[in-house]
Amino acid sequence: METEQLQITSATPDSALLDLPWRLPLADWPTDVLAALPRGISRHVVRFVRLDGRVLAIKEISESVAFREYGLLRQLRKLEIPGVVPLGVVTGRRDDDGEPLEAALVTEHLAFSLPYRAVFSQALRPATATRLIDALAVLLVRLHLVGFYWGDVSLSNTLFRRDAHQFAAYLVDAETGDLHRTLSQGQREYDLDLARTNIIGELMDLAAGELLDDEVDEVGIGDALIARYSELWEALTGVESFASDERWRVAARIERLNDLGFDVGELSITTDIDGTTVRIQPQVVDAGHHSRRLFRLTGLDVQDNQARRLLNDLDSYQAATERQEEDPQLVAHDWLQNVFHPTVRAVPRDLRRKLEPAQLFHEILDHRWFISEQAGHDVPMPETTRSYVEHVLRHRPDEKAILGLAPGEEDPDDVAEPGDPEDDHFHLST
Repeated sequence: METEQLQITSATPDSALLDLPWRLPLADWPTDVLAALPRGISRHVVRFVRLDGRVLAIKEISESVAFREYGLLRQLRKLEIPGVVPLGVVTGRRDDDGEPLEAALVTEHLAFSLPYRAVFSQALRPATATRLIDALAVLLVRLHLVGFYWGDVSLSNTLFRRDAHQFAAYLVDAETGDLHRTLSQGQREYDLDLARTNIIGELMDLAAGELLDDEVDEVGIGDALIARYSELWEALTGVESFASDERWRVAARIERLNDLGFDVGELSITTDIDGTTVRIQPQVVDAGHHSRRLFRLTGLDVQDNQARRLLNDLDSYQAATERQEEDPQLVAHDWLQNVFHPTVRAVPRDLRRKLEPAQLFHEILDHRWFISEQAGHDVPMPETTRSYVEHVLRHRPDEKAILGLAPGEEDPDDVAEPGDPEDDHFHLST
Protein backbone atom coordinates (compact mmCIF):
# COMPACT_ATOMS: atom_id res chain seq x y z
CA MET A 1 0.00 0.00 0.00
CA GLU A 2 1.14 3.56 -0.63
CA THR A 3 1.75 6.09 2.14
CA GLU A 4 -0.84 8.37 0.59
CA GLN A 5 -3.53 6.18 2.15
CA LEU A 6 -2.62 7.50 5.57
CA GLN A 7 -5.40 9.83 6.75
CA ILE A 8 -5.43 12.36 9.56
CA THR A 9 -8.83 13.58 10.69
CA SER A 10 -8.56 16.74 12.78
CA ALA A 11 -10.41 19.98 13.45
CA THR A 12 -7.01 21.71 13.56
CA PRO A 13 -4.77 19.87 11.04
CA ASP A 14 -1.03 19.91 11.65
CA SER A 15 1.11 18.76 8.73
CA ALA A 16 3.95 18.00 11.16
CA LEU A 17 2.02 14.90 12.21
CA LEU A 18 2.97 13.37 8.86
CA ASP A 19 6.62 13.30 9.98
CA LEU A 20 5.93 10.76 12.74
CA PRO A 21 6.79 7.07 12.06
CA TRP A 22 3.24 5.85 11.50
CA ARG A 23 4.55 2.74 9.63
CA LEU A 24 5.80 1.34 12.96
CA PRO A 25 3.63 -0.08 15.73
CA LEU A 26 3.50 2.48 18.52
CA ALA A 27 5.39 0.15 20.88
CA ASP A 28 8.35 0.20 18.45
CA TRP A 29 8.67 3.95 17.96
CA PRO A 30 12.29 5.14 18.33
CA THR A 31 13.32 6.97 21.47
CA ASP A 32 14.45 10.06 19.53
CA VAL A 33 10.80 11.04 18.90
CA LEU A 34 9.50 10.11 22.35
CA ALA A 35 9.17 12.39 25.37
CA ALA A 36 10.24 10.90 28.69
CA LEU A 37 7.11 11.53 30.73
CA PRO A 38 5.49 9.35 33.41
CA ARG A 39 2.69 7.19 32.01
CA GLY A 40 -0.30 5.77 33.77
CA ILE A 41 -1.70 2.28 33.34
CA SER A 42 -3.62 1.83 30.10
CA ARG A 43 -5.24 -1.10 28.33
CA HIS A 44 -3.73 0.26 25.10
CA VAL A 45 -0.24 1.27 24.02
CA VAL A 46 0.30 4.99 24.76
CA ARG A 47 3.35 7.09 23.91
CA PHE A 48 4.27 10.75 24.34
CA VAL A 49 6.05 12.57 21.52
CA ARG A 50 7.47 16.05 21.11
CA LEU A 51 6.32 17.85 17.98
CA ASP A 52 6.67 21.53 17.09
CA GLY A 53 7.22 22.57 20.69
CA ARG A 54 4.24 20.58 21.97
CA VAL A 55 3.97 17.24 23.70
CA LEU A 56 1.35 14.91 22.22
CA ALA A 57 -0.13 11.74 23.67
CA ILE A 58 -0.79 9.02 21.09
CA LYS A 59 -2.89 5.94 21.80
CA GLU A 60 -3.28 2.94 19.50
CA ILE A 61 -6.88 1.84 19.35
CA SER A 62 -9.42 0.48 16.86
CA GLU A 63 -10.68 2.98 14.28
CA SER A 64 -14.32 3.03 15.43
CA VAL A 65 -13.39 3.48 19.08
CA ALA A 66 -10.84 6.18 18.19
CA PHE A 67 -13.41 8.26 16.31
CA ARG A 68 -16.00 7.75 19.05
CA GLU A 69 -13.61 8.85 21.81
CA TYR A 70 -12.37 11.77 19.71
CA GLY A 71 -15.97 12.95 19.28
CA LEU A 72 -16.76 12.58 22.99
CA LEU A 73 -13.66 14.49 24.03
CA ARG A 74 -14.58 17.31 21.64
CA GLN A 75 -18.12 17.46 23.07
CA LEU A 76 -16.83 17.53 26.64
CA ARG A 77 -14.43 20.32 25.71
CA LYS A 78 -17.33 22.38 24.37
CA LEU A 79 -19.10 21.76 27.68
CA GLU A 80 -15.98 23.11 29.47
CA ILE A 81 -15.27 19.84 31.25
CA PRO A 82 -11.64 19.46 32.39
CA GLY A 83 -10.04 16.90 30.10
CA VAL A 84 -7.30 16.31 27.59
CA VAL A 85 -7.53 18.24 24.31
CA PRO A 86 -8.34 15.97 21.32
CA LEU A 87 -6.26 16.75 18.25
CA GLY A 88 -7.16 14.07 15.74
CA VAL A 89 -7.40 10.47 14.59
CA VAL A 90 -4.84 8.80 12.32
CA THR A 91 -6.13 5.95 10.13
CA GLY A 92 -4.94 3.95 7.14
CA ARG A 93 -1.71 2.94 8.87
CA ARG A 94 0.27 0.04 7.40
CA ASP A 95 3.69 -1.36 8.20
CA ASP A 96 6.50 -1.83 5.67
CA ASP A 97 5.07 -5.23 4.73
CA GLY A 98 1.69 -3.72 3.95
CA GLU A 99 0.02 -5.19 7.04
CA PRO A 100 -2.63 -2.94 8.63
CA LEU A 101 -1.93 -1.24 11.95
CA GLU A 102 -4.46 0.07 14.43
CA ALA A 103 -5.66 3.64 14.26
CA ALA A 104 -4.24 6.24 16.63
CA LEU A 105 -6.00 8.83 18.77
CA VAL A 106 -3.90 11.98 19.21
CA THR A 107 -4.42 14.31 22.16
CA GLU A 108 -2.38 17.16 23.59
CA HIS A 109 -0.49 16.29 26.75
CA LEU A 110 -1.75 18.18 29.78
CA ALA A 111 1.16 20.28 31.01
CA PHE A 112 2.06 20.20 34.72
CA SER A 113 0.07 17.01 35.25
CA LEU A 114 0.88 13.51 36.44
CA PRO A 115 -0.90 10.16 36.58
CA TYR A 116 -1.81 8.92 40.02
CA ARG A 117 1.00 6.33 40.21
CA ALA A 118 3.60 9.07 39.75
CA VAL A 119 1.85 11.14 42.42
CA PHE A 120 1.68 8.37 45.01
CA SER A 121 5.20 7.18 44.25
CA GLN A 122 6.35 10.37 45.98
CA ALA A 123 5.10 8.93 49.30
CA LEU A 124 2.40 11.51 49.74
CA ARG A 125 0.58 11.49 53.05
CA PRO A 126 -3.03 10.49 53.74
CA ALA A 127 -4.18 14.14 53.75
CA THR A 128 -2.85 14.57 50.22
CA ALA A 129 -4.54 11.36 49.10
CA THR A 130 -7.81 12.78 50.42
CA ARG A 131 -7.30 15.96 48.39
CA LEU A 132 -6.83 13.90 45.24
CA ILE A 133 -10.08 12.07 45.94
CA ASP A 134 -11.82 15.41 46.51
CA ALA A 135 -10.63 16.54 43.09
CA LEU A 136 -11.91 13.35 41.47
CA ALA A 137 -15.28 13.79 43.22
CA VAL A 138 -15.60 17.32 41.80
CA LEU A 139 -14.74 16.07 38.31
CA LEU A 140 -17.29 13.24 38.55
CA VAL A 141 -20.02 15.62 39.73
CA ARG A 142 -19.28 18.00 36.86
CA LEU A 143 -19.44 15.15 34.36
CA HIS A 144 -22.75 13.91 35.76
CA LEU A 145 -24.23 17.41 35.74
CA VAL A 146 -23.74 17.64 31.96
CA GLY A 147 -25.08 14.10 31.44
CA PHE A 148 -21.81 12.23 30.88
CA TYR A 149 -21.76 8.61 32.00
CA TRP A 150 -18.09 7.68 32.41
CA GLY A 151 -18.42 3.92 32.67
CA ASP A 152 -14.86 3.39 33.90
CA VAL A 153 -14.16 5.90 36.67
CA SER A 154 -10.70 5.31 38.08
CA LEU A 155 -7.50 7.02 39.10
CA SER A 156 -5.87 5.49 36.00
CA ASN A 157 -8.19 7.47 33.73
CA THR A 158 -7.48 10.75 35.50
CA LEU A 159 -4.64 13.27 35.56
CA PHE A 160 -3.97 15.64 38.47
CA ARG A 161 -2.61 19.17 38.64
CA ARG A 162 -1.99 21.41 41.63
CA ASP A 163 -4.69 24.05 42.13
CA ALA A 164 -3.51 26.32 44.95
CA HIS A 165 -4.01 24.30 48.17
CA GLN A 166 -6.11 21.69 46.39
CA PHE A 167 -5.82 19.58 43.26
CA ALA A 168 -7.69 19.63 39.96
CA ALA A 169 -8.64 16.40 38.21
CA TYR A 170 -8.84 15.97 34.42
CA LEU A 171 -10.52 13.22 32.43
CA VAL A 172 -8.05 11.37 30.22
CA ASP A 173 -9.93 8.35 28.87
CA ALA A 174 -13.50 8.65 27.55
CA GLU A 175 -13.46 5.34 25.69
CA THR A 176 -16.25 3.77 27.78
CA GLY A 177 -18.24 6.97 28.25
CA ASP A 178 -21.52 8.13 26.83
CA LEU A 179 -23.22 11.52 26.75
CA HIS A 180 -26.93 11.78 27.61
CA ARG A 181 -29.36 14.63 28.08
CA THR A 182 -29.52 13.75 31.77
CA LEU A 183 -28.38 10.79 33.87
CA SER A 184 -30.66 8.63 35.96
CA GLN A 185 -29.88 8.06 39.62
CA GLY A 186 -29.02 4.46 38.73
CA GLN A 187 -26.43 5.55 36.16
CA ARG A 188 -24.83 7.94 38.63
CA GLU A 189 -24.79 5.33 41.38
CA TYR A 190 -23.23 2.74 39.07
CA ASP A 191 -20.47 5.18 38.08
CA LEU A 192 -19.91 5.99 41.75
CA ASP A 193 -19.83 2.36 42.89
CA LEU A 194 -17.43 1.46 40.08
CA ALA A 195 -15.22 4.40 41.05
CA ARG A 196 -15.05 3.20 44.66
CA THR A 197 -14.19 -0.36 43.61
CA ASN A 198 -11.53 0.73 41.12
CA ILE A 199 -9.91 3.22 43.49
CA ILE A 200 -9.66 0.71 46.34
CA GLY A 201 -8.11 -1.81 43.95
CA GLU A 202 -5.65 0.73 42.55
CA LEU A 203 -4.56 1.83 46.03
CA MET A 204 -4.15 -1.79 47.18
CA ASP A 205 -1.95 -2.36 44.14
CA LEU A 206 0.19 0.60 45.17
CA ALA A 207 0.37 -0.71 48.73
CA ALA A 208 1.51 -4.11 47.46
CA GLY A 209 4.29 -2.34 45.56
CA GLU A 210 5.25 -0.36 48.70
CA LEU A 211 4.38 2.90 46.95
CA LEU A 212 1.73 3.94 49.47
CA ASP A 213 2.15 5.43 52.92
CA ASP A 214 1.34 2.85 55.60
CA GLU A 215 -1.16 5.26 57.15
CA VAL A 216 -3.34 5.40 54.03
CA ASP A 217 -6.56 3.42 54.46
CA GLU A 218 -7.43 2.16 50.97
CA VAL A 219 -11.05 1.30 51.79
CA GLY A 220 -11.47 4.55 53.72
CA ILE A 221 -10.26 6.55 50.72
CA GLY A 222 -12.76 4.74 48.48
CA ASP A 223 -15.56 5.46 50.95
CA ALA A 224 -14.44 9.11 51.12
CA LEU A 225 -15.13 9.49 47.40
CA ILE A 226 -18.75 8.44 47.95
CA ALA A 227 -19.13 10.89 50.84
CA ARG A 228 -17.51 13.83 49.01
CA TYR A 229 -19.52 13.23 45.85
CA SER A 230 -22.82 12.93 47.73
CA GLU A 231 -22.09 16.05 49.74
CA LEU A 232 -21.29 18.14 46.69
CA TRP A 233 -24.15 16.74 44.59
CA GLU A 234 -26.66 17.62 47.32
CA ALA A 235 -25.21 21.12 47.65
CA LEU A 236 -25.51 21.72 43.90
CA THR A 237 -28.87 20.07 43.17
CA GLY A 238 -30.72 19.68 46.47
CA VAL A 239 -34.12 21.27 47.12
CA GLU A 240 -34.24 23.76 49.98
CA SER A 241 -37.46 24.86 51.71
CA PHE A 242 -37.96 27.87 53.95
CA ALA A 243 -40.64 30.26 55.18
CA SER A 244 -41.82 32.95 52.79
CA ASP A 245 -40.42 35.70 55.05
CA GLU A 246 -36.89 34.22 54.71
CA ARG A 247 -36.33 35.18 51.11
CA TRP A 248 -32.77 36.23 51.93
CA ARG A 249 -31.99 32.53 51.81
CA VAL A 250 -32.26 32.61 47.99
CA ALA A 251 -29.27 34.95 47.82
CA ALA A 252 -27.55 32.93 50.52
CA ARG A 253 -27.93 29.73 48.48
CA ILE A 254 -26.43 31.42 45.41
CA GLU A 255 -23.57 32.81 47.47
CA ARG A 256 -22.91 29.38 48.94
CA LEU A 257 -22.69 27.84 45.48
CA ASN A 258 -20.37 30.67 44.41
CA ASP A 259 -18.14 29.82 47.36
CA LEU A 260 -18.02 26.26 46.07
CA GLY A 261 -16.79 27.64 42.75
CA PHE A 262 -20.07 27.30 40.82
CA ASP A 263 -22.24 29.89 39.10
CA VAL A 264 -26.03 29.51 39.10
CA GLY A 265 -27.39 29.90 35.60
CA GLU A 266 -30.99 29.12 36.48
CA LEU A 267 -32.87 28.71 39.75
CA SER A 268 -36.31 27.15 40.20
CA ILE A 269 -38.41 28.91 42.86
CA THR A 270 -41.87 27.62 43.81
CA THR A 271 -44.31 28.45 46.62
CA ASP A 272 -47.09 26.51 48.31
CA ILE A 273 -50.70 27.33 47.46
CA ASP A 274 -51.09 29.40 50.61
CA GLY A 275 -47.72 31.10 50.01
CA THR A 276 -46.24 30.16 53.37
CA THR A 277 -43.35 28.00 52.13
CA VAL A 278 -40.81 28.65 49.38
CA ARG A 279 -38.79 25.89 47.71
CA ILE A 280 -35.67 26.56 45.63
CA GLN A 281 -33.54 24.24 43.52
CA PRO A 282 -30.67 25.08 41.17
CA GLN A 283 -31.49 24.06 37.60
CA VAL A 284 -28.27 25.07 35.84
CA VAL A 285 -24.90 25.29 37.58
CA ASP A 286 -21.57 25.99 35.90
CA ALA A 287 -18.17 25.42 37.51
CA GLY A 288 -15.45 28.04 37.36
CA HIS A 289 -16.99 30.98 39.25
CA HIS A 290 -13.68 32.38 40.50
CA SER A 291 -11.69 31.65 37.35
CA ARG A 292 -14.31 33.44 35.22
CA ARG A 293 -14.27 36.48 37.50
CA LEU A 294 -10.47 36.66 37.44
CA PHE A 295 -10.44 36.25 33.66
CA ARG A 296 -12.91 39.12 33.24
CA LEU A 297 -10.77 41.36 35.43
CA THR A 298 -7.26 40.40 34.32
CA GLY A 299 -7.33 38.07 31.33
CA LEU A 300 -5.55 35.39 33.38
CA ASP A 301 -6.93 31.91 32.64
CA VAL A 302 -6.18 29.72 35.67
CA GLN A 303 -7.64 26.96 37.85
CA ASP A 304 -10.53 27.94 40.10
CA ASN A 305 -8.76 27.66 43.47
CA GLN A 306 -5.76 29.48 42.05
CA ALA A 307 -8.15 32.19 40.88
CA ARG A 308 -9.69 32.40 44.37
CA ARG A 309 -6.23 32.98 45.85
CA LEU A 310 -5.25 35.59 43.25
CA LEU A 311 -8.55 37.41 43.74
CA ASN A 312 -7.90 37.53 47.49
CA ASP A 313 -4.51 39.13 46.83
CA LEU A 314 -6.13 41.54 44.36
CA ASP A 315 -8.67 42.52 47.03
CA SER A 316 -5.84 43.07 49.53
CA TYR A 317 -4.02 45.25 46.99
CA GLN A 318 -7.18 47.28 46.42
CA ALA A 319 -7.61 47.83 50.15
CA ALA A 320 -3.93 48.62 50.74
CA THR A 321 -3.97 51.26 48.00
CA GLU A 322 -7.33 52.65 49.26
CA ARG A 323 -8.98 52.22 45.86
CA GLN A 324 -12.18 50.44 46.90
CA GLU A 325 -14.33 52.97 45.04
CA GLU A 326 -12.44 52.75 41.75
CA ASP A 327 -13.30 50.68 38.68
CA PRO A 328 -12.28 47.09 39.58
CA GLN A 329 -10.79 46.51 36.12
CA LEU A 330 -8.47 49.51 36.47
CA VAL A 331 -7.31 48.27 39.86
CA ALA A 332 -6.86 44.77 38.46
CA HIS A 333 -4.73 46.15 35.61
CA ASP A 334 -2.45 47.94 38.07
CA TRP A 335 -2.23 44.81 40.27
CA LEU A 336 -1.13 42.81 37.22
CA GLN A 337 1.53 45.38 36.28
CA ASN A 338 2.77 46.14 39.79
CA VAL A 339 2.40 42.85 41.64
CA PHE A 340 1.66 39.69 39.63
CA HIS A 341 3.88 40.09 36.56
CA PRO A 342 6.91 41.52 38.45
CA THR A 343 6.73 38.64 40.95
CA VAL A 344 6.64 35.94 38.28
CA ARG A 345 9.34 37.62 36.19
CA ALA A 346 11.61 37.84 39.25
CA VAL A 347 11.86 34.04 39.18
CA PRO A 348 14.80 32.93 37.01
CA ARG A 349 13.59 31.81 33.61
CA ASP A 350 15.04 28.31 33.93
CA LEU A 351 13.01 27.73 37.11
CA ARG A 352 9.67 29.11 35.92
CA ARG A 353 8.92 25.94 33.95
CA LYS A 354 8.58 23.98 37.20
CA LEU A 355 5.18 25.52 37.97
CA GLU A 356 2.40 27.34 36.20
CA PRO A 357 2.61 31.11 36.82
CA ALA A 358 -0.57 31.16 38.95
CA GLN A 359 0.63 28.25 41.10
CA LEU A 360 4.03 29.89 41.39
CA PHE A 361 2.45 33.14 42.60
CA HIS A 362 0.24 31.23 45.04
CA GLU A 363 3.22 29.43 46.56
CA ILE A 364 5.17 32.68 46.86
CA LEU A 365 2.21 34.12 48.80
CA ASP A 366 2.31 31.07 51.09
CA HIS A 367 6.06 31.56 51.56
CA ARG A 368 5.51 35.23 52.35
CA TRP A 369 3.04 34.37 55.09
CA PHE A 370 5.50 31.83 56.54
CA ILE A 371 8.62 34.04 56.59
CA SER A 372 6.64 37.12 57.69
CA GLU A 373 5.40 35.19 60.72
CA GLN A 374 8.98 34.18 61.51
CA ALA A 375 10.25 37.74 61.06
CA GLY A 376 7.38 39.33 63.01
CA HIS A 377 6.63 41.81 60.21
CA ASP A 378 5.42 41.85 56.61
CA VAL A 379 8.19 40.85 54.21
CA PRO A 380 8.09 42.68 50.84
CA MET A 381 7.27 40.58 47.77
CA PRO A 382 10.69 41.04 46.07
CA GLU A 383 12.47 39.75 49.18
CA THR A 384 9.90 36.94 49.53
CA THR A 385 10.42 35.87 45.94
CA ARG A 386 14.21 35.71 46.33
CA SER A 387 13.81 33.63 49.50
CA TYR A 388 11.30 31.29 47.85
CA VAL A 389 13.52 30.74 44.82
CA GLU A 390 16.65 30.03 46.87
CA HIS A 391 15.17 27.97 49.70
CA VAL A 392 12.25 26.18 48.02
CA LEU A 393 11.91 26.27 44.26
CA ARG A 394 15.55 25.78 43.30
CA HIS A 395 15.72 22.49 45.22
CA ARG A 396 12.52 20.95 43.90
CA PRO A 397 12.69 18.35 41.11
CA ASP A 398 10.26 19.09 38.31
CA GLU A 399 7.79 16.30 39.02
CA LYS A 400 7.67 17.04 42.74
CA ALA A 401 7.34 20.73 42.02
CA ILE A 402 4.15 19.90 40.18
CA LEU A 403 2.44 17.64 42.66
CA GLY A 404 4.68 16.56 45.50
CA LEU A 405 7.21 17.68 48.07
CA ALA A 406 10.94 18.13 47.97
CA PRO A 407 12.97 16.25 50.58
CA GLY A 408 12.51 17.87 53.97
CA GLU A 409 10.05 20.47 52.68
CA GLU A 410 6.99 21.22 54.78
CA ASP A 411 3.71 20.87 52.92
CA PRO A 412 2.15 24.37 52.66
CA ASP A 413 -1.26 22.69 52.64
CA ASP A 414 -0.67 21.75 56.28
CA VAL A 415 -0.04 25.38 57.28
CA ALA A 416 -3.38 27.00 58.03
CA GLU A 417 -3.79 30.50 56.70
CA PRO A 418 -5.61 33.19 58.65
CA GLY A 419 -9.33 32.65 58.23
CA ASP A 420 -9.00 29.22 56.66
CA PRO A 421 -11.38 26.55 58.01
CA GLU A 422 -9.75 23.49 59.56
CA ASP A 423 -11.44 21.24 57.03
CA ASP A 424 -12.20 23.03 53.78
CA HIS A 425 -13.55 20.12 51.72
CA PHE A 426 -15.87 21.89 49.25
CA HIS A 427 -16.45 24.64 51.88
CA LEU A 428 -19.86 23.15 52.62
CA SER A 429 -20.40 24.58 56.09
CA THR A 430 -23.51 26.78 56.33
